[in-house]
Amino acid sequence: MRSTKFTKTPLAASVAMILTAGVGSISNAYAFEDEQQAEKKMEVIEIKGIRGSMIRAMDMKRQATGVVDAISAEEMGKFPDTNLAESLQRITGVSVSRSNGEGSEITVRGFGPEFNLITLNGRQMPGTGYTRSYALENIAADGVSALEVAKSAQADVPSGGLGATVNIVTTRPLQRPGEQFSSSIKAIHDSSNEQGDDVTPEFSAMYSNTYADDSLGFAVSFSHQERDFQQQAANIQGWQANVDLPTLEEGEFIDPRAVDGEGNRVGNHFFPKDMNYSIADVERERTNGQVTLQYAPVDNFVATLDYTASRAITGVNTVGWGIWNEFGSNINSYELDENGTALYADISGNDGSFTASRGTTEVKARSIGLNLDWQINDEWEVEFDYHDSKNETDNGADDGLGSDGQIILGSDQLRSKIYDYRTGEIPHAYVNWKNGTTVLDPSEIDSNFSQFIYSPGESNVEQAQLHADWLNDSFEIPLVKVKFGAAHTKQTMGGFTAWSGLRGGPGFNPSFTEIFPDGMFTYNETGDLLDQFDGGGSDLQPNYYYTYSFEEALARQLAFLNEDLLGDNYYSIDPFFDGIDSESYVEEKTQSFYVNTLWEFDVADYFVQVNAGLRYEETDVTSTVRQRVEKQVNWVSASEWIMQYEAGGTDNFYTEEGNYDIWLPNVDVKVELTEDLVARASWGKTMARAPLGNLAGGRSLTGSPKPGSRTGGQGNTNLLPFESTNLDLSLEYYYGEGSYASVGYFKKDVDNFIQTQITETTIEGLYDILNGPRYQEAVAALEARGEQATSDAIFNELLALGYGNADGAIEPTSSDPLMVWNISQPQNTDSKSVDGFEIALQHLFGETGFGLGVNATFVDGDVEFDVDSLTQQAPLTGLSDSANFQAFYDKDGLSVKVTYAWRDSYLIGVGQSQGSSDAPPQFGDTYGQWDLSVNYDINEQVTVFFEGINLNNETERGYGRYEEQFLFARQYGPRYSIGARYSF
Repeated sequence: MRSTKFTKTPLAASVAMILTAGVGSISNAYAFEDEQQAEKKMEVIEIKGIRGSMIRAMDMKRQATGVVDAISAEEMGKFPDTNLAESLQRITGVSVSRSNGEGSEITVRGFGPEFNLITLNGRQMPGTGYTRSYALENIAADGVSALEVAKSAQADVPSGGLGATVNIVTTRPLQRPGEQFSSSIKAIHDSSNEQGDDVTPEFSAMYSNTYADDSLGFAVSFSHQERDFQQQAANIQGWQANVDLPTLEEGEFIDPRAVDGEGNRVGNHFFPKDMNYSIADVERERTNGQVTLQYAPVDNFVATLDYTASRAITGVNTVGWGIWNEFGSNINSYELDENGTALYADISGNDGSFTASRGTTEVKARSIGLNLDWQINDEWEVEFDYHDSKNETDNGADDGLGSDGQIILGSDQLRSKIYDYRTGEIPHAYVNWKNGTTVLDPSEIDSNFSQFIYSPGESNVEQAQLHADWLNDSFEIPLVKVKFGAAHTKQTMGGFTAWSGLRGGPGFNPSFTEIFPDGMFTYNETGDLLDQFDGGGSDLQPNYYYTYSFEEALARQLAFLNEDLLGDNYYSIDPFFDGIDSESYVEEKTQSFYVNTLWEFDVADYFVQVNAGLRYEETDVTSTVRQRVEKQVNWVSASEWIMQYEAGGTDNFYTEEGNYDIWLPNVDVKVELTEDLVARASWGKTMARAPLGNLAGGRSLTGSPKPGSRTGGQGNTNLLPFESTNLDLSLEYYYGEGSYASVGYFKKDVDNFIQTQITETTIEGLYDILNGPRYQEAVAALEARGEQATSDAIFNELLALGYGNADGAIEPTSSDPLMVWNISQPQNTDSKSVDGFEIALQHLFGETGFGLGVNATFVDGDVEFDVDSLTQQAPLTGLSDSANFQAFYDKDGLSVKVTYAWRDSYLIGVGQSQGSSDAPPQFGDTYGQWDLSVNYDINEQVTVFFEGINLNNETERGYGRYEEQFLFARQYGPRYSIGARYSF
């Protein structure tokens, strides 16, 4: 612990913020900066470090009337964790989902990222890309002074936080008068790195000063981080339910399911659509900056102008390999478990491939805001706040491509493919090639296809808020304050997708092995690949893979597969090859009004605070979608089907409108039972708007509609928001400085749950070659010759029968049946309930320097996914128990903190990219991570530190309906950093 004298502490500022904002709301806490200016001569002692951070966070929690938790900076420029999401997971009821091995988005009390609102200094922030979810890993923690998590309803904050509203509080210079500076530099080593730099830098700096007798303030912060690492992964894109099974002899299959009286198996069966492995080398840079100007020309007026910007750029080079499956007569043998899940399958047809991918994604965000706060007199205060914020995502930041590119080479010269998940934690998938081995010779590697996708997205929020506070100094009634106001919010979100189509054949038809020399391919053994999983590493099958230069493969195909050779189907990296494939925009305009009242009185000998408020909102939604006119689906190779579109400017824009209004009341009651014991009860309504993508009307169909993957989507602009009626009860015991214990119960009844319903639909004019008369003719010819009717054999037979066009593709005719599409559309459905308990303990062991914090959340409800049912469902994503632990020592210039974050298995989402029409689930497995930080103060200005993240090398794993339905496994590795911090 270090003691430093200065004019005003963060603790005093926090208490002032809480009192200013009123009970249940701390997000607009800057309203009384003139009060702070009046008190600036007060001399206090600031407790820095971990101990001071925990004391300030506890005091914020205690002073609020509603259910609020907080995290405070340990000192200027030093937040408890390197990432805001990682910090938030320390709060009771908060768990994180990860991206690239870092905390990214939060789940609160079982409600996932789309149910939680992120605000910056009380302002609603736009989501990242084509979503309402905010990617917190793009915001550095250095420039943040506090994080406030309000779990109960608050009438005076923007709506959207059904689970919670998280407010990011940044530095304000007039809150801390005088000159202050903090800077840090660190070296980061990610143990997973193979291709990038073994050591990468991170540096940050903050400067704040006041002038003209503390009436003018200036603050600036900047941070930059570089990180190079590797992600190793195994992946299945989806599981298909009740696929066609062939008639096999006994001994060629194992099926332990029961048999009914007619000899049919009882229950469902499931097969994997593919199996692939990948190694992604990632280079990531993150840059943040903020400038804040404050001017207080008189004691009762403060003007604040701030600009915040961030830029995160992530470049990924990926190699991959795997198999693709089709079923029915392709299946040679299989083994199912009691749930009908395939543990083993020998499948003919299709191909085995080796992939090289390259892409660079840039996420840019900026927010400019103006706040005017006028204390008119002792009774009245008026605050006006305006901001214009933008968040852009661009996956075309690769200068060479301008898109996200994927090159797939391989071969269809195989006898069969083997999927085996009978041992280990990762399925094995190898190929029996026609060369008599399980290893493809480099001379046999051919062009399958390449594709290039450009899909930028942008989200904007323009918001004006007006708040007025009336402090009761005139009437002898328990009413302390009335706060009321209005806001206008315009949120727009849009983006488009341009897709090159499948270039380079596709599908080994015709063959181009001659353009790829053997020396272009490097043979690799799996070695330490996924070695943290049982069955990974050298035990993996296949135990080899080929890598090749993305640039060389690209150059060779561009040179050889030209227009002279392939005509209109020539090789191109242009994602706009046939124009824009899809485009949509959603605009929401919301008018809102609220009133909030604070009451204080005694009941018997107990001091009671009551906060009662009401918010009304009216929202108009406009959706504009580009509609493409589909012409037909061609079968271009054994495993590739391609949508063809009408040419010549037939695209049009379709506009649809919707609207709704909503009342959001809330009542918070806080009772001080004793000096140390506080009881709370909160009732209120919160809401979360429908995902922006769901609101975009119009219909789109997949451009690559293979059998089992004939999918499409259709939005619904008239979706109503989720509405939750909430009850919170808590008891908190504050028994010492920085020490407390609490237990809470919460219940949320959510109406208008949104379910994605998948409907089998035929579309006039789109015919299906599959099972048409020509297809049946080919099957009959093969069976007459005693040959297996695999998809490869059928395709080649159709060509032999003369049904191919000049390009070697088969086109549908009106004699074929209409193609059946699985069209997904969101709909409001029934109500769901969630309830649970939160417990927390924070204890400082006197002046020893030792302390600990422990919390856990247990949630339940009727929102779980029924894995045994194939009916489409509307469960709650993200629901899981969670727990956090931290222990620390902080004294005499040395601080050591060990933390552990645990999350039980949870539902990631409904629907798999190659899953069947029953919309199967995606579950994330249990996850627990240990972190460590050590800080040592060399003197009052200089601190050196060490950080260790994911010390236990925790991995990520996902599965479908049952744990045997493997979906993904990911391995990253621990990362370490050392550095120094200088401040005055």
